[in-house]
Amino acid sequence: MARETPARVVFLLQDLEFGGTQRQALELGLRLDRSRFAPEFWMLADVRDFAPRAEAGGIPLTWLSPYPKVGAQSLAGLWRKLKASPPDLFVPLTAVPNIWGRVFAALQGVTPVIGTCRGGGAIKRQHERFLKGLCDRHIVNAAPLAKALVALGRPAERVECIPNGVDTDHFLPPPDDMRPVREVVLCLARFCEDKDHETLIRSFEYVVARRPRAELWLVGDGPLRTAVRTLAARSPVRGLIRTYPSTPDPRPFFQQASVAVLSSVREGLPNVLLEAMAMGLPVAATAVGGIPDLVVPDVTGLLCPPRNPEALGETIAGLLADEDKRLGMGRAARERAVALYSMDAMVRRHETVFAQALAGTGSPAAGRPDAEA
Repeated sequence: MARETPARVVFLLQDLEFGGTQRQALELGLRLDRSRFAPEFWMLADVRDFAPRAEAGGIPLTWLSPYPKVGAQSLAGLWRKLKASPPDLFVPLTAVPNIWGRVFAALQGVTPVIGTCRGGGAIKRQHERFLKGLCDRHIVNAAPLAKALVALGRPAERVECIPNGVDTDHFLPPPDDMRPVREVVLCLARFCEDKDHETLIRSFEYVVARRPRAELWLVGDGPLRTAVRTLAARSPVRGLIRTYPSTPDPRPFFQQASVAVLSSVREGLPNVLLEAMAMGLPVAATAVGGIPDLVVPDVTGLLCPPRNPEALGETIAGLLADEDKRLGMGRAARERAVALYSMDAMVRRHETVFAQALAGTGSPAAGRPDAEA
């Protein structure tokens, strides 16, 4: 029987800071079929980078604490809000919301709940070994995460792998007359342990040895911002390294870059690589998490082992040295992003899972951990 009113789908986030998970949640919330789903965002901490866009898109926002960090007041606010206004469907995102959101929902009898795993270390950080049963099903954004959940005993039919989406009409390659004339290596990533900026900064010494005019641009914020900037300032090639804060619109950085790079040691399916590919950039990255699902070696980019500065440096330098190869990879990267990672496909697949959870029915075959990403 069809619902008479749209289902209230509450996304619980740690904050609305500029970040990949927040951006994907926002794009999903803005595109959900409003005749079927009424999205809301609840935040545990008061950071509002993406708030103007969410408000402009008509998404109700609730701040559970007036502080920029999660604390006791955040959790008390979440407990009260769940009790006073239980959602029809509850979707926590990132580690802290997945832990406390699921525990509090279980204690208050809020169902259905969809757990999410989106980063390389998410399963450990979210204590999935112990909390995996406190949700009706899981959504992950990379096949290795699905396999890891199943290995912990989660039924495969309860795990849905939905790759991130990218707006390929928004992230467009620059016109030919705007192609970069400088050799800019761009890393757009949160300053945190998973991204391993130390390896990237050390690798850049190998790049400069072969390409002395190359520049490394580091764009981001996060808990290791000061440490990363200190590493950059102490590098022997510090004059060629620039750091910039995060931005709601990274396209100007992509337009000036020759290569997009990630030196991560843990990943899910990184948004920044999807955006770079959509803008026609080749990728140099570590072969971790869902990155090998995105990057086809020697077609859309090159992969190397994590924590290996020399290998990463030689990979980047090789791309900078061969313009024809670099441009060909960029075109192939754009084609792959358009063909496999559309925003519309990502949203429709979420809608299917949401509808099944609300109806209490099973998960489709795409949820198998061996499904194609």
